[in-house]
Amino acid sequence: MKAIRRFTVRTVLPEQLQPLHELALNLRWSWHPETRDLFRSVDPEVWAATGEDPVRLLGEVPAARLSALAADRRFLRRLGDLADDLREYLTGPRWYQTQDGGAPLPAAIAYFSPEYGIAATLPQYSGGLGILAGDHLKAASDLGVPVIGVGLFYRHGYFRQSLDRDGWQQERYPLLDPDELAVSLLRESDGTPCRIDLALPGGRNLAAHIWKAQVGRVPLLLLDSDTEANSTAERDITDRLYGGGSEHRLLQEMLLGIGGVRAVRAYCRLTGHPAPEVFHTNEGHAGFLGVERIRELVAAGPADTGTAGLDFAAALESVRAGTLFTTHTPVPAGIDRFDRELVARHFGGDAALPGVPVEPVLALGAETWRGGDPKLFNMAAMGLRLAQRANGVSTLHGEVSRAMFNGLWPGFDPSEVPITSVTNGVHAATWIDPAVVRLGSAELGADRAEDAMTTGDAKRWTGLERIGNADIWELRRSLRAQLVDEARRRLRDSWRQRGAGEAELGWVASVLDPDVLTIGFARRVPSYKRLTLMLRDPVRLRALLLHPTRPVQIVVAGKAHPADDGGKRLIQQMVAFADDPAVRHRIVFLPDYDMAMAQHLYPGCDVWLNNPLRPLEACGTSGMKAALNGCLNLSVLDGWWDEWYDGQNGWAIPTADESSGVLDPESREAERRDDIEAAALYDLIEDQVAGRFYDRGADGLPHRWIAMVRHTLVTLGPKVLAGRMVREYVERLYAPAALAQRELAAGRNTGARELAVWKAKVREAWPAVRVEHVEADCPDEAQELGSSLALRVQVALGALEPGDVEVQVVSGRVDESDGISDACLLALKPVGGPDLDGRTRYEGSLELCRTGPFGYTVRVLPAHPRLASPAELGLVALPAESSGMDAGMLR
Repeated sequence: MKAIRRFTVRTVLPEQLQPLHELALNLRWSWHPETRDLFRSVDPEVWAATGEDPVRLLGEVPAARLSALAADRRFLRRLGDLADDLREYLTGPRWYQTQDGGAPLPAAIAYFSPEYGIAATLPQYSGGLGILAGDHLKAASDLGVPVIGVGLFYRHGYFRQSLDRDGWQQERYPLLDPDELAVSLLRESDGTPCRIDLALPGGRNLAAHIWKAQVGRVPLLLLDSDTEANSTAERDITDRLYGGGSEHRLLQEMLLGIGGVRAVRAYCRLTGHPAPEVFHTNEGHAGFLGVERIRELVAAGPADTGTAGLDFAAALESVRAGTLFTTHTPVPAGIDRFDRELVARHFGGDAALPGVPVEPVLALGAETWRGGDPKLFNMAAMGLRLAQRANGVSTLHGEVSRAMFNGLWPGFDPSEVPITSVTNGVHAATWIDPAVVRLGSAELGADRAEDAMTTGDAKRWTGLERIGNADIWELRRSLRAQLVDEARRRLRDSWRQRGAGEAELGWVASVLDPDVLTIGFARRVPSYKRLTLMLRDPVRLRALLLHPTRPVQIVVAGKAHPADDGGKRLIQQMVAFADDPAVRHRIVFLPDYDMAMAQHLYPGCDVWLNNPLRPLEACGTSGMKAALNGCLNLSVLDGWWDEWYDGQNGWAIPTADESSGVLDPESREAERRDDIEAAALYDLIEDQVAGRFYDRGADGLPHRWIAMVRHTLVTLGPKVLAGRMVREYVERLYAPAALAQRELAAGRNTGARELAVWKAKVREAWPAVRVEHVEADCPDEAQELGSSLALRVQVALGALEPGDVEVQVVSGRVDESDGISDACLLALKPVGGPDLDGRTRYEGSLELCRTGPFGYTVRVLPAHPRLASPAELGLVALPAESSGMDAGMLR
């Protein structure tokens, strides 16, 4: 019999235990071991049964136990101390509050992401993008950075994964009850739920409530369309992460971007939180936040800005100045693209943004580059056009992104595309096993160890190199044993779900061995991550697993998207191999990969395997989490590993072809590439990895292996931290964006209006800008090092003034096709006014500072003090003889 209505009955805590609510509703408990230990002590059995969830714990612990705790003076002292510690954490000055000098720091930053991985108990994430967003908020909280997180509340989350008897992935979507989660409803001053509304085509309306999750000092606002004010179709818009068809996804992204800005405004109004000066778009899904902010400025501006209404162009400049766009995808297929007519229908007339004309909105997402589809609306293109600053998430990914989005800046080489990079990081307190923290704290001291994990200051990590070999090896063995126990438990549960009886599962007790070299592989399962590369030669893999003296064991986990049958087939192939009775004690596939599993998996592995198609891994933060626990990486040189591999912190898997990512996966070339790289992987494991792990000294310790572990902890530890990442965002991107936004907003947006007018003038005049004549004092073909060339250039500026442009000499080494590499830039100076033909002469001296083939060219660029990059407008004028080089002049 089914209930006709479901609701949650909350436990009434005794007055003495009321601080438990405060601790439970702040997700800092998820990375604060002392608070977790306190909740565990409330009732260890209920704590384990509720999945280590404080909110559910307090709802299910027996009343008699609560009464006993209310009279337990020792427990109450611990509770009081931890409540005081949380209040000090929330109110005391931290890194951000101690910064002075340099660019002014923003009063607040709004951070938008479609998913967040904060804790396993709040399942609003699918993979790396969400975990990264969660770590960003946690690190911002630890550093005191005033971030407001914005996302959607998915009633069914992503999905829970299981396997059928044949190893085929099964999905289920349990309903999440907000009353059982660490969230609270944002309410108006009269107690009614705060509500956000979006206009939809046909006179329909989309309403959403706002759930607030408190992530340490950072509020996370999650919009929920499952409200009684909506029809059934609108209630289901936030049903699940990455579900539904094209229109469903568009409505999710409109709610995230447009509704998210409105939620931020409501939150600031109700709480007095400073209004954000910078808006950070984590991937293109939230891109519509920019057009909502344009609507605010076109209409009259938000109430707290006092701005007068702007035209679209001026509003766009104001919005761009304070917006940062982070791209995470290295392939065009990873970008959301919608039918242009679908977007036009939702933004035309009096739909989503009344008062904002639809055509300029559509132009923001237009694929105007060669090969682009004019019928599609590209969310990444819109994100880049709406942001004055943009970045990839590793150095290599920055290079890939500049090449991938080069079409938005025609006439510029990829190296000049204004997309920088900030390499991702991971939140140490979330991902370092407590045993590793204790070992580090014993050497560094507790306060210094905490500061080292928070800030990413490399100096704070000095001292870990003194930890003894025996201590490191004992730690690694205990973490491996912990993983073995967890894997056996999860494997037994999985086989029971697959239909096996208890009598069939005696073999599970001997699966894995705490003394055997353990390799981990866990991530989402798109084809480019190559889950099954290790299966290319099953005979050789079996030989590695069953080696008589140097055996290897592998723990594998991962989810395929519910609509990705290709990914599900890869999982089925892996499961079929792992089910073989001959090897199932050495290789396991654990279903339902999530944060709770990961927190056992990363510390317990000796080696973390990553073998994507290079360069399709934007960053790959799972290997960072493993490294923080002393796990060595075995990876293709992609993402962060390409940047920080040094030969002593793990191994690099050779790649057959750097451009292999563009190959058809079904082609003969792709098959050959996978064969070559799989063979290289087997060779590395057999000849180097296993050899070093099992090479023991007289004391029974693998000294060379331990040296690599110690080196990994000392050198990679501070680099891979989210604290380092967030500090880079603050110093390199947030602070400059806040300064630019203030400059344009000053004087009732005078700067924005002037910049928009100047850009319009430049765009209109640019067709008449030409480099008409270049001459140099160059009597000989061969020149001596250290000599210089006197250059004279005649430039037609049309309606522009010399102050509107910069004339540059671009020089450097040239190849056989006259392409310039390692370029140097020299600005020429105007000499006198325009001649009778309206041309302006520019002069300068070019020093010949390198030997070998050398060349130069001249170009004209728009110049304005408020441009973040010379390429910002995508305009460049070249000499007529160079017109065919506009996409390949610099390399």
